[in-house]
Amino acid sequence: MSTWDGIDEFIAVAEASSFSKAARAIGMSPTHVSRSVSQLEVRLQALLFNRTTRFVELTDDGQVFFDQCRRIAQDRDEAVAMITDRGEPTGELRVTCSTAIGERFVVPVIRRLAVEHSNLRVSIELTNRIVDLIGEGIDLAVRTGEITDNRLLGSLVAQRRLYTCASPEYLARRGEPRSVDDLANHDRLIGTSSVWHYQVAGERVHHRPSSRFRCNSGNAVMDACLSGMGICQLPEIYVLPYITSGGARLILEEFRPEDEPIWAVYPRRRHLHPKIRVAVEVLKRDLRSTMGH
Repeated sequence: MSTWDGIDEFIAVAEASSFSKAARAIGMSPTHVSRSVSQLEVRLQALLFNRTTRFVELTDDGQVFFDQCRRIAQDRDEAVAMITDRGEPTGELRVTCSTAIGERFVVPVIRRLAVEHSNLRVSIELTNRIVDLIGEGIDLAVRTGEITDNRLLGSLVAQRRLYTCASPEYLARRGEPRSVDDLANHDRLIGTSSVWHYQVAGERVHHRPSSRFRCNSGNAVMDACLSGMGICQLPEIYVLPYITSGGARLILEEFRPEDEPIWAVYPRRRHLHPKIRVAVEVLKRDLRSTMGH
């Protein structure tokens, strides 16, 4: 008996939370699936599922085993696909990205990728937290800034521009800052970044604002800015529509920083998988055109 016997059936039951649904999903009889999982539990000497007449759920041991088995199965399937499918993306592509960039730019790209490749399943988590790609089994992240984790590889897929702005009403009331140092005398509105970036005489300058208004939503920070509460620094997707309409004015433009890189980031050991390679290529092609840089 192979040590792999029963693993695929176990994964199917865990994903479906049902023996009968798992059997249909993998084209086997419920009896075979139930027997295979039971034999696996005997070999492991551990109960993997709590079973009742109403539901099936993983035990604590089952959850730990499932997390590991799912990754191994994905790697196995993708290794086979690299040879048999000639590089065609297959399996599940798990992607994470910040909410703002994700909703507007990344999700449409990944959705089109799934439409083009019928054997590819996608799962997208939009969150502003820094996800541990390896620990959480994520294939690909879209992130700004620099890559500091040497377990990860990154490919530049786009760039975004940061602008500092305020409402005309605020500037009429408080005056316009003429230097980065002048910001200390103004009300500042903070988003997800606690550091503002500038370039002065060819050197990078970092400003750490203090504020009585902080929010992890760029839209909310921009709304506060438009209401006259203070100055903010945000990516262009939040700012430019209001510059065009006159609701906000750009300031400190002569000190605007270099464009911020946007990376497709993935675990180093996964960089040859077809689903990763194709996703990076599509993100690089489509994000550069839609984000304008």
